[in-house]
Amino acid sequence: MSSVNKVILIGNVGADPEVRYLDRGVAIANFNLATTERGYVMQNGTQVPDVTEWHSIVLWRNLAEWAQQNLRKSMKVYVEGKLKTRSWEKDGQIRRKTEVIAENIQILYRPDIYRNGVESQKSKVESEEAFNDEAAQALESQEEQGGFFSNIF
Repeated sequence: MSSVNKVILIGNVGADPEVRYLDRGVAIANFNLATTERGYVMQNGTQVPDVTEWHSIVLWRNLAEWAQQNLRKSMKVYVEGKLKTRSWEKDGQIRRKTEVIAENIQILYRPDIYRNGVESQKSKVESEEAFNDEAAQALESQEEQGGFFSNIF
């Protein structure tokens, strides 16, 4: 019987990916991903707080280079991959780390674009309001001088 090693996560990028290159020019990127399970209030009134889990994400080759160019802290992303645990010895103790080796990643939300979009909409509205104010002032001054057609007749 075969087995399955599949991980699907949706969470927020904790920091910009760190990219390095191995001997043969192979890119590898690492970043942490936060997934949060929302808190709730139990029937007896006890408040259960949010619980955030941090996941180590590893990207290889083209995916690593893509991440370097496109991923930034605070983005919400979809990550699909497999779990891999590696171990090493340090100071006489065996250390272990479980990582998600990403095979697919998609950006779901980019706060920088959203903020820029809101700011650009704000500036557009402000410039329209300024234009309307100038037009109203020009119309008022023409009315004070006898109206628009007074110079023609």
